[in-house]
Amino acid sequence: MFRQLSIALAVLLAAGCAAAGDEDGGDKGSSGTGPITFATGRDTTAYLQPLLDRWNQAHPAEKVTLLELPEAADEQRAQMVANLQARSTRYDVLGLDVVWTAEFAENGWIIPLERGLFPLDRFLPPVVDTAVYKGKLWAVPYTSNAGLLYYRSDLIKKPPRTWAELREQALQVTKKHNIEGYAGQFLAYEGLTVNFSEAVQSAGGQILSPDGTEVILDQSKARTALDFFVQGLREGWIPKESLTYKEEESRLAFQNGHLAFARNWPHAYGPAMSKLGGKFAVTRLPGPDGPGASTLGGVNLAVSAYSKHQQTAQEFIRYFTSLENERRVLTDGSFPPVWTELYDDPQLIKRFPYLPVLKQSILAAKPRPVSANYNQLSLVIASSVAKAITPPFSESPDDAAASMKTELEEIIRTQ
Repeated sequence: MFRQLSIALAVLLAAGCAAAGDEDGGDKGSSGTGPITFATGRDTTAYLQPLLDRWNQAHPAEKVTLLELPEAADEQRAQMVANLQARSTRYDVLGLDVVWTAEFAENGWIIPLERGLFPLDRFLPPVVDTAVYKGKLWAVPYTSNAGLLYYRSDLIKKPPRTWAELREQALQVTKKHNIEGYAGQFLAYEGLTVNFSEAVQSAGGQILSPDGTEVILDQSKARTALDFFVQGLREGWIPKESLTYKEEESRLAFQNGHLAFARNWPHAYGPAMSKLGGKFAVTRLPGPDGPGASTLGGVNLAVSAYSKHQQTAQEFIRYFTSLENERRVLTDGSFPPVWTELYDDPQLIKRFPYLPVLKQSILAAKPRPVSANYNQLSLVIASSVAKAITPPFSESPDDAAASMKTELEEIIRTQ
């Protein structure tokens, strides 16, 4: 009798612990099936519900619920990190910015995935690399991104291939037409880190070593990149207003006819078409001596280490990144897909004329610094660049590059 009471008490205690785990933090490594929650940024969700409905109709016992996080990437990350640090089971599938892979993997917040479960060989190779950390696959590419140069084709006969050509054309068009020259995302936030990284890469440099353990930023390459921005701001073909621009501000300035050139992601193409019609086109970003190297963007899908239903989460990711759904990502959401063959589809190219240029840009693009401390690195880069490019230009490009490298090395030493 005593033994039976002991067993019953142990079962009750175990059930109580399991219930507490569901509320305060799950048992890491669960591989079960059941309902799941998909947490991703609100800026990528407008077209998703039909895709979720198809899954839910086919999987009534494993329904997915969409949880919309803030539009700003920094706020998305903050909410995810708070959830995962609390070991909460609320999130199952995470829509991660491609630069977060290393941080989330290093902290044990997401689980490694089996490569053979996903058709990675049919994805764009650089995109797959953003989901790999220390030789393991930690997420599955869902959307990609690369910066493009938007230009007014009614005002510019031949798009610039070099920074010198961009400068010359921007100066000419500002004199001849009531329009500003060139802008990117120059506010001191992640967008400025991206724009600077692209300039450094286009000049033949890199910020970190491929494994993220060493700062290899060459000061001359950094100075070349900073000089490009400073020269434009001093000469006026980069308007001072652009120092307040994020993606949305630069998109609106271009599509409303205030800019001849703008660096932006592919999502700006549709709105520009609705406003400007056939008066604009896109090309690869220019560089010092020819086409430059964009920075890779996009979203990868990962499974929370604290999810109670990891098997369902992985099956949902397989469904969500299938060829059929990736086509809808483009046609319904206007986001760049990750399947290579979609960029060569004649019907899609007719509808989205930028696809061939975008494919070239993605294949030539570089990832941002790979580090578990990426957020700190980005803050240092953006802050250092802002000091150099903001009037009255109190810090020289050389000084800004030197202090940036010193601060980055300190972060790498302490990680």
